[in-house]
Amino acid sequence: MKKAKKKREKSFYRELFELLAETAVFVFFVMTFVFQAFQIPTGSMEPTLLVGDFLLVNKMVYYEPVLSLEKLIIPRKEIKRHDIVVFKFPNDLMKDFVKRVVGLEREKIEIKDKQVFVNDVPISENYKVHIDSQARAGDDYYYYNNSIKDNFGPVFVPAGHCFVMGDNRDNSQDSRSWGFLDLNLIKGKPWVVYFSYNAEKDAYKKTGM
Repeated sequence: MKKAKKKREKSFYRELFELLAETAVFVFFVMTFVFQAFQIPTGSMEPTLLVGDFLLVNKMVYYEPVLSLEKLIIPRKEIKRHDIVVFKFPNDLMKDFVKRVVGLEREKIEIKDKQVFVNDVPISENYKVHIDSQARAGDDYYYYNNSIKDNFGPVFVPAGHCFVMGDNRDNSQDSRSWGFLDLNLIKGKPWVVYFSYNAEKDAYKKTGM
């Protein structure tokens, strides 16, 4: 009886260990290849994404299937205008940024007095905000950086790239300052905000990523 009881106990602990090990492997796989946790560090995407928001990023949404079976199981979505994307910062691949896609490859992008034009047509962006309502002219020496953000281009997005901007237009370092984004650097698309809290006071005033 005692031997049988010990055997059952060993069997139970072994099954428990195997279950925990399998769960750990599954979680590792999901967090490595399917989702990524990401925290919003600055206010460049406010009011859409707030400082301190914790996101789960879907890394498979723009995945390029190789096998025919993969194409059936994981249909790939094309990157579209207005998509919010998480990507490796071109100037420092160790950093992840989050921005919104405004211009697609081979499109003409121009900004006139804060209004974005794509192929000479103004686009609607009901998500964007401007801290400074005044549009700065290019010859305004004291507001040189702001004048670049308010009036930019025209430029043509090269093949294999896109043009991204933060929703908080006057507080975002984006394609207006560091150039076009290589599509291969895009890691995924925010899927859900799973936790949000009010970060440090005035954190939104930091220069946005």
